[in-house]
Amino acid sequence: MIDKPLISVVSPVYRAEGIVAELVSRTKKALSEITEEYEILLVNDGSPDNSWEEIRAEANLDQRVKGINLSRNFGQHQALLCALQLSKGDYVVAMDCDLQDNPEFIPELFLEIQKGFDLVYTSKKRIGHSRNKNVFAFLFNKVFNYLIDSPQQASSSDVGTYSILSRKVVDAFCQVNDYERHYLMTLRWLGFDSSTITISHNKRKTGRSSYTFGKLLLHAINGITYQSDKLLRLNITVGFIIATVAFLAGLIIIILYFTQGFLSGWTSMIVTLFFMLGVLLISVGILGIYIGKIFDQVKDRPKFIIKEITNQ
Repeated sequence: MIDKPLISVVSPVYRAEGIVAELVSRTKKALSEITEEYEILLVNDGSPDNSWEEIRAEANLDQRVKGINLSRNFGQHQALLCALQLSKGDYVVAMDCDLQDNPEFIPELFLEIQKGFDLVYTSKKRIGHSRNKNVFAFLFNKVFNYLIDSPQQASSSDVGTYSILSRKVVDAFCQVNDYERHYLMTLRWLGFDSSTITISHNKRKTGRSSYTFGKLLLHAINGITYQSDKLLRLNITVGFIIATVAFLAGLIIIILYFTQGFLSGWTSMIVTLFFMLGVLLISVGILGIYIGKIFDQVKDRPKFIIKEITNQ
């Protein structure tokens, strides 16, 4: 156990100009209950509003607040990676910027990780998202857990970004060189000893989530294909089933032809043709997603580009 630990708090910022000051104020107050040795890293992920100006203003008031301005929007998980790579803390707290996660739970997270765990997750007893988003998250996790076939990497709609990591977990996380990233899935894959505490979850203070239904769907597809290849293996299963059904149907038609003079109609042939075409297109689409991920990985482009840093 470290006597005077340095604690880093990292948060991607997007469309949050109205709450940056409150986020910093409440986070500093929570951290002061533990230590005066801390840093707050706020990553502006190409936000179209004045979030960067607000971050810079807070950084000018306190050297412990560090602002990182990315050259464009790279996505929440890449912005989080950026902050983790730049963090210096013995322990690092990751949280969203929208204040749905209460910074006041940071001391509780710190106390839990002091029990010898490598990381601590948070589970929400009351989720402040919309009903549609909660339903979507529930369905995604059911599908994901079926496809992943690994209890250790199972996902839960109650668990979010809000967590605390030891330095060795942060270092291991940053060593993962996947271009397509997902914060929680990568943490689970690392396999360190973890614990979970239960917290409350607030409604958004201002604005709406930037995750539209289309973005949530794309996020779900990326998450599933990032962590599992079972969709590809399911294609083989579906192919065998269709081939078996087609073979049996062919036998039945032959038997009916010789016993009853049965002549197959155009309708059944057209329906079968379109069904097979649909299955084929879905299979090609799934294969295309995985090939696209290989393409992104082998390009080996930077996962983010920093435009400006304050209080470096």
